[in-house]
Amino acid sequence: MARVCQITGKSPISGNSISHSNIKTKRRFLPNLQTKRFFLAEEDKWITLKVSSEGIRTINKNGLYSVVKKLRAEGTKI
Repeated sequence: MARVCQITGKSPISGNSISHSNIKTKRRFLPNLQTKRFFLAEEDKWITLKVSSEGIRTINKNGLYSVVKKLRAEGTKI
């Protein structure tokens, strides 16, 4: 499964590791993903989402049902 947030779409980005002698090598910055279960009260069921910490804050701000409704409108299967 890809390391992508289902809410915000955050994915790994690339950058450089810089050593003490200033040698640069490629590395990946991974998003802070959590596999989290949420109870969707309107449908009386649990859903599992792979979300970043920013995605959890978005759910807290806008409400779970409105976020899920927006995702379903975009075509994401939940």
